[in-house]
Amino acid sequence: MREEMAQREEAELHRSHQKPRSPEGWGLLLALWYLAFYKPIITEGHLRRKNIEFIFIRFSAWQYAGCDKLWAGLVTTLCDSLRHHFGALPLSVYHVMGTRPRFASGFSQKEWVLKKGACLKLWGMLFVLGAGISILLVALLVPGIKDHHALKVVGSAVTSLSGSGLVLGVFSVLKNLLVSEKQKIERLTNSERFASQLGFMSKVRSEVEVLVDFLAFMEIFERRRLRVVLEITSLDICYPEKVAGVFNAMNTLLSDTNAPFIFILAVDPSIIVPCLEQTGCMKGLADNGYLYLNRTVTLPFSIPEMGARSRLRCLEAAVQTREDLMYRIITSNVERRRAKCRGVPTVRSRREADAEAVRCIHEAFRCLHDGADPLARYLPTDGTHVHRIVNTIPITLRLLLHRTGTPGTPSPRAAAAWVVLADQWPCRLSWALQCLEDAWQCQVAPDFGARSLWSIFQENVGELSALRQPLHNVLSLDGDPELFQTFLSCDFPFTARDARAFLGVTVNLDHSIRHKMGLLRGLDRLR
Repeated sequence: MREEMAQREEAELHRSHQKPRSPEGWGLLLALWYLAFYKPIITEGHLRRKNIEFIFIRFSAWQYAGCDKLWAGLVTTLCDSLRHHFGALPLSVYHVMGTRPRFASGFSQKEWVLKKGACLKLWGMLFVLGAGISILLVALLVPGIKDHHALKVVGSAVTSLSGSGLVLGVFSVLKNLLVSEKQKIERLTNSERFASQLGFMSKVRSEVEVLVDFLAFMEIFERRRLRVVLEITSLDICYPEKVAGVFNAMNTLLSDTNAPFIFILAVDPSIIVPCLEQTGCMKGLADNGYLYLNRTVTLPFSIPEMGARSRLRCLEAAVQTREDLMYRIITSNVERRRAKCRGVPTVRSRREADAEAVRCIHEAFRCLHDGADPLARYLPTDGTHVHRIVNTIPITLRLLLHRTGTPGTPSPRAAAAWVVLADQWPCRLSWALQCLEDAWQCQVAPDFGARSLWSIFQENVGELSALRQPLHNVLSLDGDPELFQTFLSCDFPFTARDARAFLGVTVNLDHSIRHKMGLLRGLDRLR
């Protein structure tokens, strides 16, 4: 993401010749000036900007597992991190004087409009304050007028009234400067009336909305898009109620279509799903945690098993932390392996590989859009599943090119079909892959790789039927069984060799399902 950020920044600078701004140093004074006296406008030029800055926030759920509301910890971490990133002063001034950005009328490219009302009020208050001070000074200093008490009273009253407005504004800024959003939410959660406080969620939501509006303001000021990336970890070692609370908080923050939040949820589904099924958040979803995850996660990325190179990298990292276990002998083997891989690709070859990946991605999406292609009729009708497929195909194709190094093997159309297969029939595909893996481990005949995946599934479908009770929730994720048969037997007859090639890059299939099937199959055979 950081590499993407740097590339977009360079490309946008070359396109618009406008350097991004930062609320630091002189930029802080400029930001405060715009906050006080200007209204931000979302123009067509701003919408065309492609440069982006990711604000990374790490949230370890285990650190807040002891509090009553884990989701409140998520919101307070978000508020506190943004306050530290931008500084307390700009956010405090925005609370008092900031204006929510609005869209431009027509094709105007003017991003800042003067707050005429605020300026008139300020100048009016300053004029009245100056007049009051002048009257008071005249009443106190000019001979012959000192004895007129009425003039002193008028001067004092005018000065007090006009000065009180300025003092109140400064006091509001100082109050927001000293009392952060995190402290406000913690004060609400610590209240004795917390359980019966009906307006609690609306207050938390209003604090989050202020942050979202402030981010929109800073986007225009900094001349780039801003996205807050929250990395949520250690959720699978918390209590079930806490897990459901974090998911509710995520859905609350993402309820706005223009919310600038990206959640990276690093969890083990085999642990999270039972936690969700034990809570009351599954009502209306047939108590199926897998179905809930499918409706929440828009880009699933299930990490495949380690390959040989990844294992060697982990071994190398472990060896480098130990200087006692024959360090020199082992590291010499690592250096020899590095020497064999000296052919580091040049910048040009990397660009060519990226261009080839883009070509393959376009070819795959062309097949999906082609109404005459059989693949188009297997697309789901659910919008969430369509998003999952669209998000997964580019990743799968890039991983394929990285692993094989040979363009067109397998074809982009076949890769797109495999992604659709994994999305629409995760249970049946996982069963076929598990049976295939068991067969490979048993040292089958050399021509086994030419067998069709459908024939392998048919051969072992009886065992799947016997295990339908413990696999009930997983089976309910699958689409039409007849379409699955047509898909594998007629339109896309994948072979065992094809399945083995795709397995290492299948990121939209939950591999914990296959592992559970392997365990159940082994136990069933023991009987």
